[in-house]
Amino acid sequence: MTSEQAKVAREDRVDVAVVGAGFAGLYMLHKLRELGLKSQVIERGSDVGGTWYWNRYPGARCDAVSSFYSYSFSPELEQDWTWSEKYATQPEILSYLRHVADRFDLRRDIWFDTTVTGAHYDAASDTWTISTDRGDRLEARYCVMATGCLSVGRIPDLPGLRETRLPVYHTGAWPREGVDFTGKRVAVVGTGSSGIQLIPEIARQAAEMTVFQRTANFSVPARNAPLNKEKDQAFKQEVGDLRKRWRVGALVGAGEELKHDSTFMNPTLAVDLEDEERRQAFEERWRNGGAYFAGTFADLMTDMRANAAAADFVHGKIREIVDNEATANSLCPTDYPFGAKRLCVDTNYYATFNRPHVSLVDLRDDPIERVSDGGLVCRSGERPFDALVFATGFDAMVGALLKMDIRGKDGVPLAETWAAGPVTYLGLMVAGFPNLFLITGPGSPSVLGNVVGHIEQHVEFIADLLTDSRRKDIGRIEVNAAAQEAWVQRVNEAAAATLYLKANSWYLGANVPGRPRVFMPYVGGIGLYRQICDEVAANNYQGFERQPVSAAAGSRRDNVSA
Repeated sequence: MTSEQAKVAREDRVDVAVVGAGFAGLYMLHKLRELGLKSQVIERGSDVGGTWYWNRYPGARCDAVSSFYSYSFSPELEQDWTWSEKYATQPEILSYLRHVADRFDLRRDIWFDTTVTGAHYDAASDTWTISTDRGDRLEARYCVMATGCLSVGRIPDLPGLRETRLPVYHTGAWPREGVDFTGKRVAVVGTGSSGIQLIPEIARQAAEMTVFQRTANFSVPARNAPLNKEKDQAFKQEVGDLRKRWRVGALVGAGEELKHDSTFMNPTLAVDLEDEERRQAFEERWRNGGAYFAGTFADLMTDMRANAAAADFVHGKIREIVDNEATANSLCPTDYPFGAKRLCVDTNYYATFNRPHVSLVDLRDDPIERVSDGGLVCRSGERPFDALVFATGFDAMVGALLKMDIRGKDGVPLAETWAAGPVTYLGLMVAGFPNLFLITGPGSPSVLGNVVGHIEQHVEFIADLLTDSRRKDIGRIEVNAAAQEAWVQRVNEAAAATLYLKANSWYLGANVPGRPRVFMPYVGGIGLYRQICDEVAANNYQGFERQPVSAAAGSRRDNVSA
């Protein structure tokens, strides 16, 4: 795009506007084309990739097995792409998404370097008007928010941060050219998933590195390795059947690691075994590596006795690895159940604290009070640094939506509707916001499992709903408020039956000051969730209220997709 072109605001009218060009937006666009719907994707980045475009920090990689962290909608695509590692790095995942965009010629329907600022619904015409930071105006019958669950980074509002002359970085908006920390004194704030991946990498460069930890996190070894070509070929021969089984939640008990994603679950109950049997099972999972350690037993997230056994095992491993007793104790989570916060996957994270130039500060004992031009001022005094790195996570699941001025019927803002916490029907739609769809929104399995598979299920459900509605000349699709209330209650009850609510996690929005504490993902699993959605569709999309195209809306549509 030339500078002159960038000055010209665009106007268009389409059937469907899609916000975001990551895994969700790309597949949604491909599916809409198959339906013959004129669509436009709007993406704030300069290329496709979504979270994998922005999260370029050292050590960034997927924590699900690469072979399953990919699309399944095209058998040809699955066969012609080969991953190089068990857990793919950010550059490789971004290359994969660029390959998908090229293979299906998707870029021609994407506006890049464009941020959506607002989306307003007009009831008279049953359309959405999308506005952007460039002054664009896009009118669409339907709007799909493919904005991602982890796309809006959060940096603590520390006094002096905006004024400091020190270079400041956030893992979710890493410079494209990278950062050289050689010989520098580096502060890393945050020990969540991105921090745990980043810390060992920066430690290899920095002269000194201080890690500031607010809450210790459970992490298990990745045991990453180059992908075995023979195993990969065997996987590709079986992948169709494996994908089908995963969709219905039938991968329970699969033994080979490439035959399941990180949600793999052993149906055995930990409380039914003797201590040594439990320990051996944990040991085997730890030795194999990966987040499916969380599936060692089926009752880890429902029974505190089983959960305590898992926590004790990981605590023991941390103390085996970390030489300094006080540091090891600080790295052991003790105030929430194992798995109640996102389980992290690492390569040499705990061992990094044995390096002489790496130290750990517990923010509960020595909190940061402000940022100076020379470093961080803590309660104990000023600590000098040459660079500040914030691995402080995201405004998860709702952050991107709440940043936009989204207004539904009667001009009601989404932020107002969600003032007491996000509510949806199936994580797909919100009452009062007709023709607006969410992909992996709150109230869906979303981040609890293989998110690419969850994305595909949502995209296909939306596509089928649109197909059925067009066949019946329906122009408005909205959610029944009672159906939404019932679904929210079901999501809450499912969460309450687990140990997830015993942690102040980003699953509840607890990392965002002032945010209502509402557990956002649906914990029932993709198999049960898919079954629920299929039953909804089979019952004439029960819970969705659909109205025919009005005369006013029909004349305004101008047969865009005709």
